[in-house]
Amino acid sequence: MTPTTFTVGRLRCHALEGGRQHLDGGAMFGVVPKPLWERRIAPDGRNRIPLALRCVLIEHDAGLVLVDTGLGNKEDEKFRDIYGVDNAGRSGPTRLEDALAALGHGPGDVRWVINTHLHFDHAGGNTFRDGAGAVRPSFPAATYVVQKRELEFARHTNERTAASYLRHNFDPITFRLIDGETEVLPGIHCLPTPGHVPFHQSVLVESGGERACFLADLVPTSAHLPLPWIMGYDLEPLVTLESKRRLYARAEAEGWLLWFEHDPEVIAGRLGREGKAFGLVDPVRLG
Repeated sequence: MTPTTFTVGRLRCHALEGGRQHLDGGAMFGVVPKPLWERRIAPDGRNRIPLALRCVLIEHDAGLVLVDTGLGNKEDEKFRDIYGVDNAGRSGPTRLEDALAALGHGPGDVRWVINTHLHFDHAGGNTFRDGAGAVRPSFPAATYVVQKRELEFARHTNERTAASYLRHNFDPITFRLIDGETEVLPGIHCLPTPGHVPFHQSVLVESGGERACFLADLVPTSAHLPLPWIMGYDLEPLVTLESKRRLYARAEAEGWLLWFEHDPEVIAGRLGREGKAFGLVDPVRLG
């Protein structure tokens, strides 16, 4: 699928489609009743909804910057069936490499990788399993960036978190660790947006007075824009609520473009009001 290109000031940004996964709709919408959420995204016979594995590539003076890396190619058939993974690539391990190739780039061209957090569907593509079975970094020339306390959290799991943090996605990586809100490169800011996990971050791109934000799992799909529509997967849902409220205040006041990582149809749009509720203005859709 051809990447969708956006211009943020003088920065060219590309939404890369890295494949799909399918997760339980009830888990994805938490306390929201099924008769409400299924109007937005219809479930399959196993009550799963389709979810994109979308990443963003930014053309920056410091080199290509990739935000999140999809799910990767290291999991077995049982895992792929449970989570409905469909991401096999034609020219590389996954569709993420295919999307890079469509822009004329290979994994060796990426100079920066920013992980919003280290769950398997956001950091699985950090590494790949080669033909000999070895696990190696997918982007060998890149500096990988993550919140310091997110890496610590990922390394010390419990019964609730262990299934989402798979060590072969991050143990082989030497990270540049940041702490709190950080401008990683001129115009590329990591914004703490906790709730889904305690040290989750979103990524704000700013150039020429224009701003776009990659929301990651703060607002995984456009259907999650209403403030109380929060995933059952979130470890701290009331913290998510306040993170959304704070980010929306800035996004509305400054006219941010919002990128959705998991929406199967809507790539991006701007925040608007539908009465007292938040909605999307001028959505950019796949195809």
